[in-house]
Amino acid sequence: MLTIGVDVGGTSVRASVVDPHGEILETRRVPTPATSAELNAAIAATVRALSDHYPVAGVGLAVAGFVSEDRRVVRFAPHLAWRHVAVADELADRLGLPVVLEHDANAAAVAEQRFGAAAGARVAALVAIGTGIGGALVINGEVFRGAYGVAPELGHLRVVPDGRPCSCGKRGCWERYCSGTALAATAVEILRTTGEPGTLPVARLTGVAVARAAEADDPVARRAMAELARWLGEGLALVADVYDPEVVVISGGVSDSARLFLDDARDHYAAAVTGAGHRPLARVSVAHYGDPAAMVGAAALAREHINAGAPHLT
Repeated sequence: MLTIGVDVGGTSVRASVVDPHGEILETRRVPTPATSAELNAAIAATVRALSDHYPVAGVGLAVAGFVSEDRRVVRFAPHLAWRHVAVADELADRLGLPVVLEHDANAAAVAEQRFGAAAGARVAALVAIGTGIGGALVINGEVFRGAYGVAPELGHLRVVPDGRPCSCGKRGCWERYCSGTALAATAVEILRTTGEPGTLPVARLTGVAVARAAEADDPVARRAMAELARWLGEGLALVADVYDPEVVVISGGVSDSARLFLDDARDHYAAAVTGAGHRPLARVSVAHYGDPAAMVGAAALAREHINAGAPHLT
């Protein structure tokens, strides 16, 4: 059975035909339209362009936003036009195919638990580190969504009381110390407070630039990367204290530089977790899938929905 996974992002809509083993057969990409009606039309057209060439049985959509408990409605997506829109039903009517929705981090976690770095794990957490932090948890093969479909918001765990301000309205959130954005902010703080020499400009500094400078042994960038490793370890200890996962998968754009921070982060995690030295530790691994993870996971969920024979997922 072939299904299509669609990653609906603020910049582009990407759709892939995925086989039952998590292999991508073909991908199409179009720009993300500005209105809800145009967005639905663009997704439908992209899916049709693929289904014209493959015997597709269903569609899964991965969305960066709040999805209802039954995975039919997008309640809110900050970078998309949908506001309380019954996206799954509207697209199913257009396409004549079963359609399911999922949060993009949850979809990526499904891909890793079914086919990737967490394959077969009973309790698997995913920490997606990019501009911020996305989180997901899979327990015995089922995605944990909380009572209202929005859990777990790991990036907004408060790790520093009265710390750096966050766009969510709080201060000291984990993603303000452990993300691409945080990496740049830490480097700027080091440059401004210590005057330490380096090659990094303070103006318009990005996490990617800091990571590249760290690769080249820039001292400020190395210090900033060490801080990211420390805060990643601290956050992983919190995740382990609450969920006790068998494996934690690190994904997102920052994971491309994992060789610069992941070993140190594992050490910080092992020291900070409750019961350190007297309990098994979660395996902390880099994701098997990169950018396509959400599409692979959404396609897998669509396939499982069809196999279950139910019109709606709960």
